[in-house]
Amino acid sequence: MGVDVVSESKAVITRALSAVGDIATLPEVTVKIIETVEDARSTARDLHEIIKRDPALSAKVLKVVNSAFYGLPGQIAGIDRAIVLLGLSAVKNLAIAASIARMFKGGKISEHFDAKELWRHSVAVGLASRLIAKNSGEVANLDELFVAGLIHDLGILVERQAFPEKLGEVCDQCAAGDGALLELETRIIGADHQQFGEALTTKWRFPRHLRAVIGFHHHPQDLSPELQRLGNLIHLADVLCCNEKLGFSLTAAGEEITEELLEAVGLTVEELTGIRDQLLDELDDAVSMLTG
Repeated sequence: MGVDVVSESKAVITRALSAVGDIATLPEVTVKIIETVEDARSTARDLHEIIKRDPALSAKVLKVVNSAFYGLPGQIAGIDRAIVLLGLSAVKNLAIAASIARMFKGGKISEHFDAKELWRHSVAVGLASRLIAKNSGEVANLDELFVAGLIHDLGILVERQAFPEKLGEVCDQCAAGDGALLELETRIIGADHQQFGEALTTKWRFPRHLRAVIGFHHHPQDLSPELQRLGNLIHLADVLCCNEKLGFSLTAAGEEITEELLEAVGLTVEELTGIRDQLLDELDDAVSMLTG
């Protein structure tokens, strides 16, 4: 990519972020939660004090904690107990997920793009990422992986708000087989959804690994070695969900799940089939849990 093209892309991204308004700003409570959890001096009480001031967020967190998603014994009635059982990081990730859900509003902008379908796809990739990691024995980071999958396509929301007509054109041409989504985005809009998403989450001061996976989830091989496994995992989840047509499916349309990708994540074809079946069983409940 030449210097002029890079400069033009940066200019397009800057203009878009200044134009998107409400989606460019996370709720203040979520910003405080992220800052609190990233501060090594913070305690469970600090996090509880922040969340309890937002009744809607408290209710959403408790709804998720008490769902089959976690499978905890008995009903958890209070945020303090949820924090004790799940930990600061898990509750932080629930708060991010609850904040993200409100951004996927609005109707169709073309025959081939609907924000609700993008939300369904995002939840599917989050759930698939969690299932793949769980299958690999990575129980310590399941919530972080779920959020990474959930937010991987946030850049499309930037495009939808800043360039709705152009995004509609991109989706229509992609659906007609006139090119891959990333190429069409770059040609018609001037940058792709990976670039918009990375810029947005940089503005939000998200952790580096989340920003990186958003910026490279279609090209995980370009990530630094310590982030490649995370990138490969989200990429596999994304391609799986697009192949199964779970919600908006143009981002990885036509991509195949290669032996190299399965090997990089540490899965067999049989294990992936089991994950797909579980994903199809659990997706509707996950969408309902996070949307309501």
